[in-house]
Amino acid sequence: MRINHYGQLFAIARREIGAGEAEDVVQQALLVAVEAGRADLSDTANRRWLCGVVRNQARMALRSTRRRHRREDVWGAACALAQQPVEVASLTEVLAGLPLALRVLATLVLTGHNRREIVYLLDLPDTALRQRISALKRQLRARGLQAPAELSGLNLDLAYGRIREALVPALQRYGGVFASHDPDGHLLIIQRSQN
Repeated sequence: MRINHYGQLFAIARREIGAGEAEDVVQQALLVAVEAGRADLSDTANRRWLCGVVRNQARMALRSTRRRHRREDVWGAACALAQQPVEVASLTEVLAGLPLALRVLATLVLTGHNRREIVYLLDLPDTALRQRISALKRQLRARGLQAPAELSGLNLDLAYGRIREALVPALQRYGGVFASHDPDGHLLIIQRSQN
């Protein structure tokens, strides 16, 4: 490759992405040309093709850089927001004054049960569960409370992956409907009653 060919490719990349990344873009484009079998730059068609590859590589790199900066800005804003002190309600504040049905639902949600488990335990149709969830959210918002972060599920230092792996064979062996574990890691298999 002649120096003037490289200079032309470098100028295209610099125009698209700037001098900092231009050399990397040209190197990537040259690798693409070698892989495609179009490394002979004495051919005018190959040179034009490679100029297009450099332009496209530079544009993709610039787009990736802009997306990364946007993600970092959003993440930085979220971190700054998370560092602001937020008044979080305790479990007793959340449960105080709720009707029994919503209190039971809130207790199950705050102890980490998912929608399917709650539907089974409360023997509710999905529509009734959705109505209770929206009623619970309305009541908490009306009182200006936020759910406690530390009660969003089982968050102890347990080997959750191994526990979950053990749940599936135990569930199949005992014919359960679903399985979970308590905060200490003991397996719980829920079966339908025969009564």
